[in-house]
Amino acid sequence: MSDHLPLARPAATVNLGDPPPSAAWIARFPLWDAYFAAMTVAVGLAVATGGPAAPYRAGSVALLAAIGVWYVVFGRPLMRYGVDGWRAYLYLGVTLVLYAAAVALTPAASFALFVLLPQAFMLLPTTVATGTVVLFTAVQVVVHWLRSGGGPDTRGTLLAAVMVAIVVSVVGGWVRHLFVDADRRAALIEELAASREEVARLSRQSGVDAERQRLAGEIHDTIAQGLTSVVMLIQAADAELDRDAGQARRHLALAVTTARANLAEARAFVAALTPAELAGSPLAEALGRMADRFTAETGVPVALAAPGTPRPLPTPVEVVLLRVAQEALANVRKHAAAGRVEVCLERRDDAVVLAVRDDGRGFAAPSSRDGYGLPGMRNRVQQVAGTLRVVSNPGAGTTVRVEVPIG
Repeated sequence: MSDHLPLARPAATVNLGDPPPSAAWIARFPLWDAYFAAMTVAVGLAVATGGPAAPYRAGSVALLAAIGVWYVVFGRPLMRYGVDGWRAYLYLGVTLVLYAAAVALTPAASFALFVLLPQAFMLLPTTVATGTVVLFTAVQVVVHWLRSGGGPDTRGTLLAAVMVAIVVSVVGGWVRHLFVDADRRAALIEELAASREEVARLSRQSGVDAERQRLAGEIHDTIAQGLTSVVMLIQAADAELDRDAGQARRHLALAVTTARANLAEARAFVAALTPAELAGSPLAEALGRMADRFTAETGVPVALAAPGTPRPLPTPVEVVLLRVAQEALANVRKHAAAGRVEVCLERRDDAVVLAVRDDGRGFAAPSSRDGYGLPGMRNRVQQVAGTLRVVSNPGAGTTVRVEVPIG
């Protein structure tokens, strides 16, 4: 997979303008808003309707209202967008001061802990949130101790505060863990989806590249080779035009025949991407026609041997063998200066073997030759799990041998 295509987006610092941390939290946040509003109103009514004198109750209600306004203006955006840091500490610090003042005026204001303590786990890491819970629950204990002068009732208040702190810390830590785990799973799912999309894109691109390579081979082995033959025949006719008009006409006739054959090949290629030579005939007959045409165009005799009557082969295998033979003959025409060529097609129990031999000049290093021919043949043969071997020595001719397994 390409290294310059990242599968996951890099993490970024979240601020008030950033998107929410997770879709699950966003979906549930209105429930929290409703809970906060209902509990704040209920605590305010409880404080306003019972307890000490009216001025103390009014002051406590005003402080609880201030906590509500402080939440809406400053605290809610922090929770909504998952912002931590100094803003969270500032919000909770101001809230703690307002809450302590409200409890000092009216003890019933301590019921506000039901909406204040969960906020610590929404804004702070678990350990710091637990310490914050202890601070909030300690407010009522301290206020009660100051009012009672350290009386025996303080122990009951302390025990209740400890139980509240423990229960809220355990439940808050567990819920926070659930949300963090849900966020991680959501991020992994998003990354997996992005990875799948990238793999699918690369797979499509690989398929496009493979098809482009295959089409390049088809065009090279059909239209390009045909045009090469036509050019060579026309050049031969031009050379013979003044000396032997009959021979020139024969070359021109062969050029026309070759051009028509390649036109038919191009039409078949566009229509069905199947070689026209194989339409309605076995591979051996197609090779025979190719050999006859090569002899007519070059004057070099081609001997075709196809022992027995080969059973039908899979179309992809026939196409590969036909193109290899075509490319091998084209190389003979361009490079070998051969006096004779042999083409042998042999069907075995588990494989089919094609060999093209010439008695031309040969060459020393097949892998160092320029052009598309040999690499193109190798690519074709590999597509059908076959093997290609080229044996050549200077002055000793060349043999191209292909073996393709048949299941």
